[in-house]
This record gives sequence, structure tokens and C-alpha cells, in this order.
Amino acid sequence: MRKTICKVSKDLSLDAIEKIIFSNYHIELAEADIESVNECYLFLKEFSQDKIIYGINTGFGPMAQWRINDSHLKQLQYNIIRSHSTGAGNPLPVIYVRAAMLARLMTFLQARSGVNPQVCNLLVDFLNYGIYPVIPEHGSVGASGDLVQLAHLALALIGEGEVFYNGERCETGKVFAKLGLQPLRMYIREGLAVTNGTAVMTGIGLVNLVLADRLFGYAVKSSVMMNEIAASYDDFMSETLNGLKRHDGQRSVAAMMREIAAGSKAMRNREEELYRQHTDDEVFEHKVQPYYSLRCVPQILGPVSDEIRNAMKVLLDEFHSADDNPIVDPVGKTVIHGGNFHGDYVSFEMDKLKIAVTKMTMLAERQMNYLFHDRINGILPPFVNMGVLGLNYGLQASQFTATSTTAESQTLSNPMYVHSIPNNNDNQDIVSMGTNSALICKHVIENGFQVISILMMALVQAVDCLKMADKLAPATRKLYDDIRAIVPAFRDDTPKYREIERIEKLLKGECR
Repeated sequence: MRKTICKVSKDLSLDAIEKIIFSNYHIELAEADIESVNECYLFLKEFSQDKIIYGINTGFGPMAQWRINDSHLKQLQYNIIRSHSTGAGNPLPVIYVRAAMLARLMTFLQARSGVNPQVCNLLVDFLNYGIYPVIPEHGSVGASGDLVQLAHLALALIGEGEVFYNGERCETGKVFAKLGLQPLRMYIREGLAVTNGTAVMTGIGLVNLVLADRLFGYAVKSSVMMNEIAASYDDFMSETLNGLKRHDGQRSVAAMMREIAAGSKAMRNREEELYRQHTDDEVFEHKVQPYYSLRCVPQILGPVSDEIRNAMKVLLDEFHSADDNPIVDPVGKTVIHGGNFHGDYVSFEMDKLKIAVTKMTMLAERQMNYLFHDRINGILPPFVNMGVLGLNYGLQASQFTATSTTAESQTLSNPMYVHSIPNNNDNQDIVSMGTNSALICKHVIENGFQVISILMMALVQAVDCLKMADKLAPATRKLYDDIRAIVPAFRDDTPKYREIERIEKLLKGECR
């Protein structure tokens, strides 16, 4: 089957990035961009003659004070790749490696790195053939970018190390021979250029963003179903009420909830029931105002929405940046030394995003507790247990999983951004820890999907306990049907770990 082609230029939309990373679209480069890369390379080739330029004829990092003999210049580029391939830990899942390769390609397409176009073309081959370098999770301090992880990427580009191909881990050289690919040559500074940048943290960050946004969408939709189950008064979603708070996220969440709830027969109208009807009741059986985890959803998820939007801007800006050092400027006819490889923007944003996701996870856990606690909700059996109380246990034990997972995310939400440790002979005396921050955020997002998957199972069970599926809004009814296709209504006790995993895949978009 012919693969869908995505035309790639030096400015990509998030939609195009998502298609390339998540849907494995094949890519083609614009001839004009490749020509710009080549022009930058030719400029550097001429400009670098008889000049001292970091990483071309000097050592790296604190060894930059040593000049390299002309006869060793190409060996220097191979040495940084091989010497820095020192990562440890589990290999990054291939989707994050795919994102990192795309991010590195995008840097080179800015035509400010002085690399030969072969680098770009080989990265395209890796993406289109599905060749994923084995990149260990641990190694980056996020200051000269992701030196260690990107060295493992570069190691594969020169035909060494290991890659994942067709689902198998194998020697890179064997894959090159099978596909007829030529290893990357060292022309001027290709070794330094590939290893010196923020591509890994940016790639992980982009995947995090897409998944966090999907999780957010389900958090809003499940919150509407929660309020339908509780037969809440619907004015907490009011445009007037939420418009009086001057926060775009809150207003947006409230608008989303009103749209999702459209057509619901389960929620109550305060005007009709409490303002237009006289009552002498001293105590009201139905809550005049529900618990905060139901009523304050726009105020709780509003900041989450704002953070996701802000993180998208920051990550897209980083993705489209020249994050190399030194920067080759063919327009100004010079080479500029600086620190565009520093990952603080990504690190700070990933810390903020993981806090936002943890708050979403906490909200889901509290909503779940409302469903499970019969003395709080007053309308459901304990743990939405449709079997025999005492003999059967419903979803009682699933709360242990949700609570412990939420607690882990709360601990992981402590920031990495401020955990700088000087290293590299104090050359890197303040660092970003951006890749660590992105990886921890990744873990927190995975936790969030696990918790909300359990919540989804509880929601549909609650709907069936109350026999109210026909009262749901069309949008929440579809969510109910999607989950019920995975987890049928149950009375007997059965293991639920497979169902949790299947719901998680559905919510992530892996079941299409």
C-alpha cells in the first residue's frame, strides 16, 4: 500500500507534525530548502578556511582550547559521536525517536548549521523506512542540548550502533546493507551538528503535547458525564458566569462542556426547579450545589487548557529554531558562537505541563471517589457494584490503582528545571535538565491515561446502575458506547487489567 506523503518545509504545522509522528506519513523535502542547506554548507566550506572555529578545528567543550591538526578534522567529527554514545537505561520508544529525528531534520532545514545535505536526506530515509536508532533514556543534562542521546542518533547515521527496524533490534550496518543506504560522511562539522541541539527533548515534548491534549479532551468529556450522573444543575457551565472570569482557558472549557452537554436529558435547570417553583422544604434531598470536583471543572481545567496552548507555542517555536552551536550565517557572512542548544524553554514548559496533567489526574481520581463512595453520592451502590454486596466487589480494587498512580504523579510533579548540577569541568555550569523534564512529563501523562481509563470504566458502570444511558447527551452517549464496546456491563468479579489497557489505547488513539 502506498504511503501518504507529507511535503516538509522548514515551517510545519502541528497537524502535519502529528501526522508524521503518529501516523507515519512519509515525507518529501522541498527542493528550495535542500538548496538553502547546500548553500549554507558551501559558505561554511569557504569561510572556515584559515579561521579558528569551535568544533571544526578545535576540541569540544572544555577542550576547545586545543587546536586540532588539519589531518584529523574528519576524525574529530567521528570522535564526538563515538565518545558521547554513553547513554544508559531503557531505549526510548520509537515514537519519541521518530519525533526527535524530525526535530533534528527541522533544525537543519533552517540552513544555519553548515551541514552537507546528505544529513537531511539520510534522516528522511530513516523516517520513511522506519529505522529508529536505539537511544537510551538517560544521558542528557540538556545544556549543549541532548549530547548523549543525539550521539546515539548520529552513531546510527554513520552506520554504527543499533537500530529498531521492522520491530526488531539489530545492527545498523545490516539494515544499511539490506536497504542499500550509505552511511553519513563527515564533511566539515556533521558530527557536532547532529549531536549538538535540543531535538530529543523537543521530540519527546511534542509527543507529550499531543497526548496531553487528547487526555484533556477526555477529561472535559468525562466531567460532563459525571455531572449527568449526578443530575447537577447546569449553571456552573454558564457563559455569563464563566465570562466574568477573564481567563481564556476557563471560558473555553465551559464552552466545550456546554457543547458536549447539548441534548442531555440528565442535567437540571436551576431556573425551572428552584427559581420558578415554590417549595417549603426545610432540607433539600438533591444537592443545591455539587462537590467541587463536579462544579468547578471550568476553573480547574481552565489553567490546564491555557498551559497546553502555551506549551504548544513554545515547543513549536523550539521545533522551528536553529538550536545548534556555532550558528552559520551565510546572510551575514559569518559564524556566531553562543548557546542556542540550551534547553531551558523546553524544560520549563515540560515541568508546567506535567503539573497541569497531574491536576487533571487528581480531578479524575476525585470524580472516581465520588462515584465509588455511596455515602457521598447517595444514588449508587458502593464501588458501582452491580453484583451482590459483600460477595462481589465491583471496582473497589481499581481505586487502589488509581490512587497510588495519582500519588506518584504528585511526587513526580516537583520541577526538574531548577535542578541544575554543574558538570563538564564546570564548562556546563548551569544546565536545563530538559530531557529529564520531558521524560518525567511523559511518565506523568502515561499515569494520567491509566487513571482516567479507570474513571471511564466507573462512569459507564454508574450509567448502567442508574439505567440512564438514554438520558445522556449525544456526545457522552458516544463515549459511553465506545467504552462499553471494550468493557461490557458486569456483575461478577473478573480481572480488569486488560480492559484498563484497552481503554487506555482507545483514549490515546491507538485503536482506530
